Amino acid sequence: MTDRTIAEQADLLSRRRARMLPIVALLYVSQQASFFSSVHGSPDRAVDHVKLGAWVMLSLVMLAALTTKGFWLKSRAVRDMVDDETTRAHRGDAMGWGFVVSTLAGIALYFVAMIEPMGAREAIHVIVSLGLAAALIRFGMLERRALRDV
Repeated sequence: MTDRTIAEQADLLSRRRARMLPIVALLYVSQQASFFSSVHGSPDRAVDHVKLGAWVMLSLVMLAALTTKGFWLKSRAVRDMVDDETTRAHRGDAMGWGFVVSTLAGIALYFVAMIEPMGAREAIHVIVSLGLAAALIRFGMLERRALRDV
């Protein structure tokens, strides 16, 4: 990749990000089924702490990828070119969608808790996972649409 210009590298990375973000977000949400299949009625085991730690780390990495320019191993010039004005607008819109989905999830869980008691850990897990996934999916969709129009 060293013989490509900065603009070519940025274009390639932008297209890769647009293709991968929605897929990664869907995999992230589907992975949460393993967490919720073992939550109720099981005591805290060491493996549960490992699963929770892995979810926290994955969530933090995905949040960092969403809120920063990403591509941390690339040069600053490439990262600056990938993070153009359109991308920043898409990121802002996606963060807004993530906030709305998180808020709606919190409201829904408030009512669900009236019927089925749940712990704070489960509620937080749902709110964070849905909000982050919604933001990633929205960002990827907006980026794909913008690249399709080019």
